[in-house]
Amino acid sequence: MNLGIAGQAAGLFAVTNVDDLVVLALFFARGAGRRGAGRRVVAGQYLGFAAILAVAVAAAFGATFLPGPVLPYLGLLPLALGLKAAWAAWRDRPAARAARDGAGPSDGPGEAARDGGPRTLEVAAVTFANGGDNVGVYVPVFATAGLGATTVYASVFLVLVGVWCLAGAFLATRPVVARALSRWGHVVFPVVLIAIGLLILVEGLTG
Repeated sequence: MNLGIAGQAAGLFAVTNVDDLVVLALFFARGAGRRGAGRRVVAGQYLGFAAILAVAVAAAFGATFLPGPVLPYLGLLPLALGLKAAWAAWRDRPAARAARDGAGPSDGPGEAARDGGPRTLEVAAVTFANGGDNVGVYVPVFATAGLGATTVYASVFLVLVGVWCLAGAFLATRPVVARALSRWGHVVFPVVLIAIGLLILVEGLTG
C-alpha cells in the first residue's frame, strides 16, 4: 500500500467526518445498557458509509445513482428521524408517563429504556444523509486518483470507520460525557438530527 496515498486518505476522512463523532457518541449513549445496541450502531455506520463510498466511486468512474439535485433531499432522512426521536422524548417525559400509567414520575423504565436502542437502518440512514456532501468531495479525488489509488482510499476509509466507532463509544462512556448524555441525550439527540437535516436541505437548495 502506498503510504503517501494512505496518509492523504486518512487526512481526507478525518476532515470530512469530524461531525460524525458527535452523532456516533449520541447513538452509543442512546444504546447504553441495551443488548446488541453497540453492534447495531457499528453495523449501521459501516452500511451507511459503504453506501457513500459506492455512490462516490460510481460517480467518479462515470456512473451516477444520485443526481446532484437529489442530494439536498437526503436531509429529509435525519430530519424525519429527529422529529420521531423528539416526539418519543416528549411522549416519554415524566409527567406524560405518570399521566399514561397512573404512576409517579419515577415509575417505569419509559420508552427509551424499553426499546432496543438505535436500529441499524436508522444509523445507516443518518450516516448516509450526513455524508451526502462528502460525495462531492470524494468524487473528484477518486476520479483523478485512478482505480488503484481509489482502492487504497476506500480501504483506509473503511478501517477508519472502525476507529471512528471506537472513538464514539469511548466518548460516550467517559464519566463526564456519559452523565451529560444520560441527562440530556434525549434532548440533544433529536436536536442534532433535526439540525443536520435542515443544514443539508438549506445548503443544498440554496447553494
